[in-house]
Amino acid sequence: MTQTRPLDAATLWRLARLGAPSISPCGREAVLGVTTYDADQNQGVSRLWRLHTDGRAPRELTSCGEKDGQPAWSPRGDRIAFLARRRGADGALDETPQLYAIAADGGEARRLAHFAPGIESFKWFADGRRIVFAAWGFAGARTAQAHAQALKADKDDKATGVATSEAFHRYWDHDMPRGRRLQLWLLDADTGRITPLTAGSALELPRTNDGNGSYDVRPDGRRVCVVFDPADEPRLGNPLALAEVDVATRRVVRRAVVPGWELDAPAYSPDGRRLACLAANTGAAHTALARPALVAADGTLEPLCPGWDRHVDSRLLWAADGQGLRFAAEDRGRRHLWRLPLQDAEPTVEQAGGWVQGFDAAGDTLLWLADSARHPAQVWARAGGAAPRRIERFNDERMAGLALGEVRELQVAGAGGEPVQVWLTFPPGFDAKKKHAVLHMIHGGPFAAAGDSFGWRWNPHVFAAPEPGVAGDPGRVVVQVNYHGSSGFGHAFRHSLIGRQGELELQDIEAATDWLCTQRWADRDRIVASGGSYGGFLVAWMNGHVPAWPQGRYRAYVCHAGVFDRISTFSADSWPVRPLDLGAEYWVDMPRVLAQSPHAFAARMATPTLVIHGARDYRVPDANGLAYFHTLKARGVPARLLWFADENHWVLKPANSLQWHREFRAWVAQHTTPVKARRRA
Repeated sequence: MTQTRPLDAATLWRLARLGAPSISPCGREAVLGVTTYDADQNQGVSRLWRLHTDGRAPRELTSCGEKDGQPAWSPRGDRIAFLARRRGADGALDETPQLYAIAADGGEARRLAHFAPGIESFKWFADGRRIVFAAWGFAGARTAQAHAQALKADKDDKATGVATSEAFHRYWDHDMPRGRRLQLWLLDADTGRITPLTAGSALELPRTNDGNGSYDVRPDGRRVCVVFDPADEPRLGNPLALAEVDVATRRVVRRAVVPGWELDAPAYSPDGRRLACLAANTGAAHTALARPALVAADGTLEPLCPGWDRHVDSRLLWAADGQGLRFAAEDRGRRHLWRLPLQDAEPTVEQAGGWVQGFDAAGDTLLWLADSARHPAQVWARAGGAAPRRIERFNDERMAGLALGEVRELQVAGAGGEPVQVWLTFPPGFDAKKKHAVLHMIHGGPFAAAGDSFGWRWNPHVFAAPEPGVAGDPGRVVVQVNYHGSSGFGHAFRHSLIGRQGELELQDIEAATDWLCTQRWADRDRIVASGGSYGGFLVAWMNGHVPAWPQGRYRAYVCHAGVFDRISTFSADSWPVRPLDLGAEYWVDMPRVLAQSPHAFAARMATPTLVIHGARDYRVPDANGLAYFHTLKARGVPARLLWFADENHWVLKPANSLQWHREFRAWVAQHTTPVKARRRA
């Protein structure tokens, strides 16, 4: 099929989004969740699909639930457990996610048990009969019935105020459930019997995720290793530790509490004799990189590959022989699957990215999920020494008619003369003889990176495409700079911006713009900069540090969920970490904090800006966006506000996302489309 259409936001929402795969014990099959969206209905539906690692056609396994996800193959290979909200025989929909199981060859799914507060994550025991699951349970409630009663009482309470003395009481877009803790329960998958494992104890899983990476079951089923916060008061940024729970007695033993080290992602070896985890020396620097380590019987750490200068941000998967580990880690704008034999000093790339998102293995079969700048996520399998084989085609038909522009990687000399990676995405049919507008898309984090990845919210191909309805528009060149602080370039690069945020990053972005201005295809009079989260902070920072056009180089900015006032970020969920990033508390060294806050430079701001924010954003509270917009209006600077009452740090609902894209593109077009072209349109 001839590729004729550029990628647009509507098409982006029609593409299937694939979840992490789970491989069968024999290695011949896999299961994963596939989510598709209906923009007209403004919602998505997730189904489970069964794949064959030999490449035979996949088969839909479930079709009744709304959000079938997190599938995990039973160790016995006879059934697949998953989380879902489904309708029972009475037609009532589960109010919270529950645990279901379906026979491996299909049929009707069966709810294994009902736990009223809902189930966040789960893992099988090796016997294929028992399951451990994480849930936000009520203190003092010992049975499933008691939790149901406590939940009803909580719902019946009409008061809406949140009263708390806890430092860690909200996260990203939600308040922590009142009176509840994320703890573990045991489920007999055959009888449905639920018994507490850590419930009723002081042991609490970290509040930052669903718990899946925060516990592991020893192969003999006698112990469960759990990540916990050993501090007297849980806080975001506290170093985490490991404990073990005796399944029979529920006795809790602190396995590894190492001062100054954060431990995470525990994983037992296949024989259960060794325990691996991720370990980061946060006592030396809160930006420390996490690397694999072994935990000795006495709780001491044996860091593996200590000289390897990359950060591991995935599960640890033991090799079948127990002599090595697999994991994913970023490296210079790509995310690879790595293999580390225990005797080796450094890991080697086992499967190169693109961007490896998930992986699993059984026997001699390796399975992975990866996307790239050229395509959304795909599932691949490799058995033994055979060549890798792609085992699904979910998006092939939808992608077949799309014309995607070239993606190019280069380096410029950034701050201090250090090399800085830059990604360019060109419009389809790029003609170097024509002048093109330029759009910076500045990534967030800052400990993140732009790279060889597809992107669902900030896809550069969408913004590189020619403007619809504008005759002769050749499109834009999208620029993504991996500025100082970005991940995948080593600890020194990552840590370099601490206490001086905005300084080096701006130099890097300006260096990329310097290079762009030397290219004959770049129109230096039509450059716009956009960014989200920390990228939003940077464009607000640029507005106070780069003269407005034509003295400066940027015609307009787009600031999505960006930090404007550093003092106000103490209202964020991440407030304990902010002084570490800034190098000072505002009540101790106000000048140093203000020197890193865009609002302190508001008197210099003169560049038109589109400000976007969501009311449910707890990471960068929307007071930042509103204050930025109001400041620009007060100063007479052209500005536009897009504010969502029902969105968080991101924009996740299809209808809202389409509006976001319309506003974004219209603002960029307003400031980059030549006047003559606008008149013709």
